[in-house]
Parts: sequence; structure tokens; C-alpha cells
Amino acid sequence: MITLGIESSCDDTSVALVKDGVEVLSSLVSSQIEIHRRFGGVVPEVASRKHLEAILPLLNEAMEAAGLGFSAIDQIAVTAGPGLLGPLLIGLSTAKALAWQLNVPLIPVNHIEAHLTASFLAVGRCPEYPFLGLIVSGGHSNLVYVTGPREFRCLAQTLDDAPGELFDKVARHLNLGYPGGPVIQKSGENGNRTRYRLPRPMAGKGYVFSFSGLKTAVMRIVEQEGESLDMADLCASLQFAVAETFEEKVEMALKETGAKRLAMAGGVAANQVLRKHMQKVADRNHAELLLPGIHLCTDNAAMIAAHGFFTAKEAPAKSLEVNAVANWDMGGPHNF
Repeated sequence: MITLGIESSCDDTSVALVKDGVEVLSSLVSSQIEIHRRFGGVVPEVASRKHLEAILPLLNEAMEAAGLGFSAIDQIAVTAGPGLLGPLLIGLSTAKALAWQLNVPLIPVNHIEAHLTASFLAVGRCPEYPFLGLIVSGGHSNLVYVTGPREFRCLAQTLDDAPGELFDKVARHLNLGYPGGPVIQKSGENGNRTRYRLPRPMAGKGYVFSFSGLKTAVMRIVEQEGESLDMADLCASLQFAVAETFEEKVEMALKETGAKRLAMAGGVAANQVLRKHMQKVADRNHAELLLPGIHLCTDNAAMIAAHGFFTAKEAPAKSLEVNAVANWDMGGPHNF
């Protein structure tokens, strides 16, 4: 079964072909980072235009890279939400037109759910339930207990800033560049992670995340330190605080649910400090840790195709009438 995946929820245009939900035949991404870098963040109108320019050439390149003709496509999976409406509509409209032309099923996919499927796709395995999932990205911070392809029990989510948003805002304040996650990781590589004492937001307060206070604490240190600020130590201390915050909540969830499998995904899952902390907490609790490769952490169409394959039976009957939505809860119905 060949699934074509299309992803355009934010600033990356991506097309992929995946066989039987576990074998990536081709996966291409057209990044807009350089375009949005000058603005310090994604401009939706600019992103939409760039998606429109990139998607058809990328589609043809993906087919050629897989060595397949369009007649080989059995179904099409496309991100329908959550995300930026303009960018979402570019990918969804393309998928609808192609599904209609080829007379194949169209599967709307929640791209936050698909991030977790990427953890299994990375090792060529079908998702195995139950497992504990941690999604960490620019807009999301969700800790969920997963019992089926679209069955999620949300244990925790952020009250305010997501971790990727935190990194972006801090990096902008420090004039380090964009996106924030990679530049903060690079700046903190040789830093002393204990130099600056930063709070662990919501420590000991159960299943809840909050990162806006951590952002404020960093900015206060910058103001107090002035020219004596050590950038490497501050970036190392910030990553350490974020990683320990997630470590506490994940450990609590592993003990409560008894899960023996932990999957972490999303753009911030590429952070090496966080990956090491998750490995430690998994080892302490005798759980298997599944991590996507760096190229599968950010938004990509391979995870959309894989998740579409495993959720095809739940696609709405009139999928060509599906619309894009900015907000779509994990496991929620296709009410759009």
C-alpha cells in the first residue's frame, strides 16, 4: 500500500511516499527558514505564497525519487490541522485535487498525532500500544497516554508558551538568530549548565507545563548581568531547566501508567540535552525510548503518510469536503 503524504501546516512544504506505513520511499522538504529568519518568526502570508510555489515541483521530485508514477498511489494523507490556515489550505487543496483526479481515498491527518508515529517510522515499526508520548515543538507541549491510532489521554499540556516558542523568544531577545532551538543548543554546547539558577516551572505541581515564567527569569538575568553575561552558560542553564522540567513530568507518568514504551517527537525533540534526559528517565523506569531521527523531528510528510496509513479506517466518508482547521485536539473527531 503506497501512501502519498503532504504536509504544509507552517513553514515547511513536504511531500513523501511511504509503503505500508513503515518504509519511506521518498521524503522531501522545502524549508522556509532563511526566508522567515529576517522577521524572527513565521509570517503566515509569506509562508502561504512559498508553499504555493514549492508544492507541485516538490511533488514531482518526490515521485521521481521514489521511482513511481502517479498510478502507484493507493491513498493520499494530508495535514488538515492544527496549523496556520493559509499554509494548510495549500497542501489540502493540492491533496484534494490529486485524490479526485486519481480516484483514491483522501485521509485528513492531525499533524501533532503524526509526530508520535514518526518515532516508530524512524525504526521501521508499526506503532505498538500502549505507550507514553511526549510532543515538544514550537507550538505544542503535550504529554499523552496512547492506547490506539487515535486514542489519546492527555496528561499534561502547557498553560502558556511551548518550549520551542520559549527558545525562539529567548534567542530573539539575545540576538542569537532564528530558529531559537538550534542556535541556543549551539551557543550552550560548552556552557556550565549550573552557572545560572533558573526555576523549574510547575515543579511538584502535577501534570502541567508552563514556560513563560522561565522566559521572564532568563530576561531578568540578562538585565542584571549586563556585559558580564556568559552566553554559553545561560543557554546551557536554560536547556537544563527545560529538560529537567520534562523529566519530572515524564517520570511521574511512566510510574502512574506503567508504560514500558516512551516516544518523544516534535521539533524540540531534536535538542540533544532533552534527548539525553529522556534516555535517563526511560532507563530508570525500564522503558524503551523511541526517538525520531533529526530529519523526522520537524514537520515532514513521511510522518503524515505513515499516520494516514494507520488511521485510514477512521477517515470521514466525504473526505473531499474536509476543511482545514487551525485547532484540532489530538484524538478529536473530524468535525470540519
